[in-house]
Amino acid sequence: VLVYLLPLLALLATGPLVPRAREDGSLELLLSQPVSRARYLNVALGVRWLGLVAPLVLLFLGIGAAAALLGAPLPWGFLAQALGVSATLLFAFAALGLALSCTARTSAHALAALLLAWLTAVALLDFGVIGILLRWQLAPQAVLVLAALNPVEAARVALLAGAEPDLATLGPVGFYLADRLGPTGLVALGVGWPDVSGHQRGAWG
Repeated sequence: VLVYLLPLLALLATGPLVPRAREDGSLELLLSQPVSRARYLNVALGVRWLGLVAPLVLLFLGIGAAAALLGAPLPWGFLAQALGVSATLLFAFAALGLALSCTARTSAHALAALLLAWLTAVALLDFGVIGILLRWQLAPQAVLVLAALNPVEAARVALLAGAEPDLATLGPVGFYLADRLGPTGLVALGVGWPDVSGHQRGAWG
C-alpha cells in the first residue's frame, strides 16, 4: 500500500505548484522579489515534503502507542526502517513532481504528466519487468538492475526485507537478492537510490 500510495501523494503535492502559481500571478510576483528561482523551488519542495512526512511519523507513533496499550510486542527497528524508506520515497517523487511542474504549461498538462509518471512507476513493479524478461529474454541480472532503477521497486524490496530478510515472498528472485545484497544492502538500496534520484530531479527542476 505504501509503495502505491506515497508516490501518488508526493506527485500531487508538488506537481501543480508552478503552473498554478503561474496562472494566478503569484509566481511572477514572488520572482520580482530578491528570491532566486532555485531557492523558491527548494523551499517549496522542502515544505511539501515535510507536510507529507509529518502525518506519516504521527501514524507510525500511533501504531506504536496502540501496540503498547494492547500489550503487543512491536518491532521498533522495523518501524524506523519503514519510516526511513517511506520518507525517501516521498522525497524522490516530490522532486519528480516539481521537475514535471517546471516543464508543464498548464495545470491540466501537469496533472496528465503526474498520472503518467505514477502509472509508469507502478507498472514497472511487476508486470513491466516480467514483460521485459519474456519479450527480450534478458539475463535475470539485467532485469534486476532495471527493476532496481525504479525507486518504487527499490523501496518495495527494502520494506519487504525489513519484515522478511530472506525475501521468501518474492520466490527465487527474492532469495537471489537476499543472497547477493543481504538485508543491509537491500535497505541501503531502498533508502539511498530514491534519495539520490530525488536530488538529481530536484536539481534538474
